[in-house]
Parts: sequence; C-alpha cells; structure tokens
Amino acid sequence: MRAARASGELMRSLVVGAGEAGTTLVRALRRMPELGLRPVGFLDDNPNKKRAQGLAVLGPTSSLASVAVEQSIDVVIVAIPSLPPAEIRRLGEAALAAGASVRYLPSFVAALERDARISDLRRLRVSDLLGRSERHVVRAISRDTVAGRRVLVTGAGGSIGAELSRQVACFGPAALYMLDHDESNLHGLQLQLEGHALLDSDRLIIADIRDAARIRQVFDAVRPQVVFHAAAHKHLPLLELHPCEAVKSNVMGTANLVDAAVESGTERFILISTDKAADPTSVLGATKRVAEMLVQKRAGGTTRLASVRFGNVLGSRGSFLATLSGQIENGDPVTVTHPDVTRFFMTVEEAVGLVLEAASMADAGEVFVLDMGDPVRIIDLVRQFAAQLHVGEDDLDIRFTGLRPGEKLNECLFGSTEERTATSHPRIWAAHTSPPGPPFPKRLERLLAAAHQNRSEDVRRELAGLLAGYRPSESAEAVGVLATPYPDGF
Repeated sequence: MRAARASGELMRSLVVGAGEAGTTLVRALRRMPELGLRPVGFLDDNPNKKRAQGLAVLGPTSSLASVAVEQSIDVVIVAIPSLPPAEIRRLGEAALAAGASVRYLPSFVAALERDARISDLRRLRVSDLLGRSERHVVRAISRDTVAGRRVLVTGAGGSIGAELSRQVACFGPAALYMLDHDESNLHGLQLQLEGHALLDSDRLIIADIRDAARIRQVFDAVRPQVVFHAAAHKHLPLLELHPCEAVKSNVMGTANLVDAAVESGTERFILISTDKAADPTSVLGATKRVAEMLVQKRAGGTTRLASVRFGNVLGSRGSFLATLSGQIENGDPVTVTHPDVTRFFMTVEEAVGLVLEAASMADAGEVFVLDMGDPVRIIDLVRQFAAQLHVGEDDLDIRFTGLRPGEKLNECLFGSTEERTATSHPRIWAAHTSPPGPPFPKRLERLLAAAHQNRSEDVRRELAGLLAGYRPSESAEAVGVLATPYPDGF
C-alpha cells in the first residue's frame, strides 16, 4: 500500500509510452501543477529511447510493477493510444498490484479539459477533504474472486459501476459484461476502458433491471459467475417525491437480479448498498434496506450473496461535490442544508477496492460495512474545497436551505438494532441483524404490487410495515406535490 503523501505534495506519476502522446502529456502536467501529478519517468519498449522531456526511460512496459514499487509511484498514466485492450488490462493489473492508481490517455485528455473548468474533482487533495489519507486497498488476493470468471456489473455506466468495471478488468476475468439501461452511459464507459466507443461489443448490455424476463434472458445468455449489482435510483429528495419508482428499481430490480442469479447458479452476488439503509428515514434508505433483506432472504444455497454498505463517494456523478464545484465555478451561492450536517466520505477507488475485498468474504447474505473513518462536517468540506480552488471565505456565499424530507442531520453506518462485528479485513465490518421473518414475502408482494400500480401512499405504508422504526416523511411538499393540478386543469 502506497504511503500517503504530505498535504500539497504532488503525486509521483509514471508515464507508459515515451512517444508523442506521452511527451505532450508530460509538458501539460508541468504547466498545470494544480493537477497534483509530478511525472518522474517513462516506460517504453523501444530500447533506443533513453530520455524524453528530461526524464529517464526507466524500463520496458513489462517492468511496470517493479518500477512502480522502486520509484514509489502513486499514479500510472497509460499514454499509448493504439495499445490493444488486452495489453491495457495487463498494465492496469500490474499497476494496481503495485498499489498505484491507473489513468488512461483518452479519458485523461478529457480530464485535462474538465480541469480547466474546475469540474474534475480527482485533482484535489483528497486527504484534506476526507480528513485522512486516501487508502488504496486492493490486494492481489482479491483477483481470485474475479480472475478467470464471467463477471456482470449492473449500473456499469454510473460512478460506482464504472470504477468496478475498471478494476475488475485489471484482474483478468474470463469475460466482463457491463449492463446499463442508458446507452449514453455505455458509450462513455467503453470510451474510458478501450479508448474507443463503437458500441459494437457483446460485452455491453442494454437492459432494464425492472424487466424480469429480460434479466433472465441476459443471465441465460452470459451465465455470469460473479455479479456486482450497482444499478439503483439514489437521489434522496427525488425519491421522496416518487417512492414507486424507488421501489421499482431498488427493490423489484434487485429481486429480479437475485432470482436470476440463484436460478442460473451464479457463484457470488454482491449488492451495492448505502449507509442510508441503517435506521432509514428516507424512501431511498428504506428501499435499499429492503434490498439488503432480499439478499439475506435468498442466502443459504450455492450462490454466495452479500451486501456492501458505504456512504458518500467523493466526485461521483450527481454527488454533493459535483454540485459544489459547479456552484463555485459559476459564482453562485453555495447551498448547504444545515451548519451541523455531517456525512461519511471516501473516494470511488477506495470504495470499489473494498467492495472487491468484501466479495471474497461473501457467504450467507451478510451486510458488510466499509470503514469510512470519521464523519466530515459538510461546512468544513466546503471551506477546504474552496480553499483548494483559491476561493477565500470572504468570496464564499454559503446559504443554509434546511434539511429536506427524509434527510438525517448525521448519517450512521449501523442500525440501532444491528450488532457490529469484525471480519478478516481490518477495514470491513459486518452488521448482524435478525433475518427477515415469515411475514416478509407477503409484505414484499404487497409493496411491489403497490409500486406497480403507482400507489405512492400505499408504498410508503408498506415500507413502514416491512421496516420496524421507519416512518415515512409527513412533509406536505413530499406527499402532495404531484396531486396539485396544472393551472389549466389537466
């Protein structure tokens, strides 16, 4: 595991490819130290290349792992646009095994463009925002879970799904199938992973997880041995307004996938959950907790199932930091719900690395909880974020909007009735709770029927019946907004 850099210290970067693309990239990085990357050398298979841009060529590409360790490399940038996908996967695997993160030229060039607009969050000093050092946690042993196996990632075009796809691809799966209902998401994902986006691969699957027949068709066709289920609706305020849609995706979609996995003999099924499922106060948290219960209920057969619960991911699409970045860039007031609100944060790379570790421990429907460190005050994060963008407090207009229906002032990782126990991994805990009782199937059936018929109030009532302690929001805004007629009477 790479030792943390001191605050403000540039990350040591190794550029694979000393050709025109690599040397151009080095010049760009030197002009933009705010990106946080310091090139220290190249790798290139041309034995006649000894130096480029004043940096040594430290060896051939086959020496990546050893050079990364010897040079304490934090980031490996693959700057050979024409490199075959198989070779890219090999280099990525070697880099990750050496404890370095990996970036690829096509997506990194796009990142350089985004950096000019202050919208790429990866260039910020993550340790300042997290209140701790970022930890790259993927161990070589984790590859055994996916190496040589057919792997399916749902929601593959989202932030978590895309990072899962990237890391899984580095561990030598027999096949990696990436499923999403949004073709634009798949287009962007293929561009990131392969440097082109022809959308001509049978590894890209368009499907809606709500469609049980289509999901069974997919499982019959690809016979996945490992499934990472990251597809979900996740925006809390919107789901308070549209609880039926939350149930259709987060509960019904999960049920369709779990059923198909168990029936087709999938070896492992991992549900990506959220800290909002612990003592839920929102429709989002309630539907994800019911999804965890579904996984628990179907455990006990040959398919090993588990859920992995964690909090906010820094820099994910639609996250608070993405919104904050846009507000600061545009000179708009920064909106924060409450001066004392706190949240748990980790980077997407950390979260996915730990998901892969948890997958190796999955057995009987466990709910694994990632160690996310201490909660971070949002107001402190805003000020640190702005400081890194050289925006002083006098220029920062912060406005408090109040907690929205279903939101907590402080999130928790474990429910009040859950027992926290250690696992074999120091950064992964297990939340032990009573398995769903005999009434669960009937109540679940009623919940799904209410969602299918778009009966919002019945959905809220059934969720409360399924989850002891959950009380639906009584906000008139959340409950009644859709009942208000249009001005013209329609």
